[in-house]
Formats: sequence, C-alpha cells, structure tokens
Amino acid sequence: MSMYSSGWPSPHTEGGRDAYHTVMSPSTRELSREREVFFRALPSRAGRVLPGWVAGTLLIRVEYADNAELWRFIMRDRAVALDHGVEPAEATLAVPAALLHQLMAGREQVIAALLRNEATLVGDVRLLLAFRRFFPSAPGSGDPRGRSGSSWWRERMNETVARGKPAEGL
Repeated sequence: MSMYSSGWPSPHTEGGRDAYHTVMSPSTRELSREREVFFRALPSRAGRVLPGWVAGTLLIRVEYADNAELWRFIMRDRAVALDHGVEPAEATLAVPAALLHQLMAGREQVIAALLRNEATLVGDVRLLLAFRRFFPSAPGSGDPRGRSGSSWWRERMNETVARGKPAEGL
C-alpha cells in the first residue's frame, strides 16, 4: 500500500492497482459522481458564499471502505480552486463518505458531526467555518417569518403597536 507524505494511504493505488478504475458497485459509483458534481460546482458559487477574509487551503479526506478520496480547496479572494492534491493544507477534514452525502443534502451539519466525533478536523477551524457555507441548510429550515401561518403573529404585533398596549392572549 503506498503512503503519502501525510501518512495516509494513497487513493490512487491499492496493492499496485489503480483504485479509481477498480470495479465499484453502482451505488458507490453514483455517490462518487454526486461528490464530483457537488465539489466541481463550488467555484461558481464562491463569490456569493465566501466572506472576503477567507484565505487558505482546506483538504477534505472522504473515507469509504478501505480507501479515501482527497479533495483540496484553495480559498482566496472570494474564489475557490480545487483539485485532488495532497500538498499540506492549513486544515484537513476527514469525513466518512456517507456523512459527506448527508452534509451535501443538508440533512446533517458539519459542526454537529465534529462534536459527535463522526468527523475529524486538524488545523485552522476558520477555514471549515467558511467552507461549511457551501453545504445547504436542512430541508424545511429557514426564516420562520416567510412561512405560511406566520402572518397571524405579525398581524397581532401590528395591532398591538397601533393600540399602544400589549395584546391579550399572547
């Protein structure tokens, strides 16, 4: 098994074989394609998502079965460049593939996963705090004022302000 300078097994070779071209189950292949599409779309969203102060390199190690896939994100000037590089990074996030797909779907939050010890971060946490903005919010979450039924509260509040005294029944 080949080793990178980081000490992790290489995602490119496994026992002399090219790990990216070994036969994978359709579900694994499909999940890998989803990761590829999600990560490749990040540069086009970076200007809207990243704050201007972010500058650094985040390495994401996606772990599956007995292998890993490495993605390197270089964030600078509200832009992101990505590749499969392994050069040193200011922060490294190790995350199981299943958890990453939960993050990509908005069904899980990366900070909560770190606190539950389901993922590991080594390095500058500020880079992860900025990068997590790329993950979608949980389905159904958002500003409650925009939901139906919230107008009742707003109407009561407007009435209270107009009367100049607290409304009864609140």
